[in-house]
Amino acid sequence: MTTYSGGCHCGKIRFEVDAKDEIAVSDCNCSICRMSGYLHLIVPSASFRLLKGLGDFTTYTFNTRVAQHYFCSCCGIKSFYVPRSHPDGISVNARCLDRAVEMEMKIEPFDGNNWEAARKTLAE
Repeated sequence: MTTYSGGCHCGKIRFEVDAKDEIAVSDCNCSICRMSGYLHLIVPSASFRLLKGLGDFTTYTFNTRVAQHYFCSCCGIKSFYVPRSHPDGISVNARCLDRAVEMEMKIEPFDGNNWEAARKTLAE
């Protein structure tokens, strides 16, 4: 396990996340992920620590209102959120990790446009 640091563009939000040395991320094609270029690194809540910015983000929900999308209220970047697929976990945007440009990530496509069917396929 490695501890990675990251945050939003303006630096108001900072976090640490413990994850495997070799990171596998999901590239979802749902509307919000596709439009923002989000790469999901999903970890248990205990592996995520918000270091700075507790009062500096805005929460956005849509559709089922289960996922809690946290955006920096200053720069607008969503560096992490609580996903519908893992309500006891955190999805970190791997592109918001400090060393993201230097890291090798295995990128796996996920069909978020057909979320229920895609989740069922993963469970099988």
